[in-house]
Amino acid sequence: MEENYCLNGEPCPILKNEKEENSCQNRIDCTIMEALKLINGKWKLPIICTLTDKTMRYNELKREIVGITGMMLSSSLKELEESGIIHREAYEEVPPRVEYSLTGIGQELAPILFDLGSWSIKLKGQIK
Repeated sequence: MEENYCLNGEPCPILKNEKEENSCQNRIDCTIMEALKLINGKWKLPIICTLTDKTMRYNELKREIVGITGMMLSSSLKELEESGIIHREAYEEVPPRVEYSLTGIGQELAPILFDLGSWSIKLKGQIK
């Protein structure tokens, strides 16, 4: 991949047409953008935070996350599963049972999100 392209193959918005020794893949601003793409959306962060240190079924998640629709919960869970942040365990029993939990990657992400929240509380009133 050329140096002026990001991990996703798109032209790097930071490097644009500049040629630099370091590839965009190693630039912290580009790697942060790639990480944010995995958790973008209104409902992914509440899902990750809700699943921290516990396994939950679909309806439990839906009750716990106020305001989320069934369609948004389903699509967000699917995207988080595809990105490797959550694990979906389907049990072949009657009635069928599905449980969701954070993967190791998701468990690593959760404290970062809580730290970000603490940072926001600490700076409340200073951020405009």
